Amino acid sequence: MYDAIVIGAGPAGLQAALTLGRMHRTALLLDSGEYRNGPVEHMHNVIASDGTPPAEFRATARAQLAEYATVQLRDLAAERIDGAADDFAVRLADGSVERGRRVVLATGVVDELPGVPGLSELWGLRAFTCPFCDGHEFAGKDIGILGASARTPHLTGMLAPIARSITVFPVGEQPTDEDRAALEAAGVRIHPELVDTVAAEGEGVRVTAGGEHVAVAGLFVAAGSVRQRASFAADLGLTILPSGSIEIDDFGQTSTPGVLAAGDLAHRASLPGPVASVIQSAAAGQMAAAWIVQQLSA
Repeated sequence: MYDAIVIGAGPAGLQAALTLGRMHRTALLLDSGEYRNGPVEHMHNVIASDGTPPAEFRATARAQLAEYATVQLRDLAAERIDGAADDFAVRLADGSVERGRRVVLATGVVDELPGVPGLSELWGLRAFTCPFCDGHEFAGKDIGILGASARTPHLTGMLAPIARSITVFPVGEQPTDEDRAALEAAGVRIHPELVDTVAAEGEGVRVTAGGEHVAVAGLFVAAGSVRQRASFAADLGLTILPSGSIEIDDFGQTSTPGVLAAGDLAHRASLPGPVASVIQSAAAGQMAAAWIVQQLSA
């Protein structure tokens, strides 16, 4: 019986395991090998690790966790969670079952990209979603935004001080009159045709729309969405917010006692959505683990 089973070994899960290890609590960390920033070559906006490859970040974290005798790490996915607080049973991909007094869900989310041919090949390399993470690398360059949604004016506003120019490429449908007016007022060009394809070209991206080829340094996606990577939230009947994320309290506790969630799969109801950030995810993992320690100590 572990004190906690942590499912997911991105920043949230790694930090949760570290916090539990430092308090000499027994923890099992399960790593499925799937990460939201898996395709990304360098992560940014992470103090002391700005520009570090995510794989290197994870390797360093795993090496540090190896120093804690009460933490075990297995490169296995979890498939099912049964039981209740103080006796959860987690079935692993190899058919084995491990038990834990608490469970931390840190499986993250999956980006659902718009159906633009060529976009998946560029994802995480020349096409992104977060200007805090990847905007600076396009300073003084021409940037394209895929999708003219309600999120687009907000995204263009954040990128405006960084980019030389911004062109919005509608995906699937033309922007509403309201969205178009907001974008034009911000001095953003809106391509008159819908996007056909995108592809790498030199060090940048070639966007084809209505037969015209437009060269940009990189793309940001405003037309995508995210979904839970794993089905545990639905399986456990956890409360889900309108954003599609798991509802948690200030300590990471979900609506089911003993099940905590950390990272970009969850957020408090006071926020409109999760914060896609390595630091925020790690902080959430730390808080959830600290709360587990407090509960078990009591």
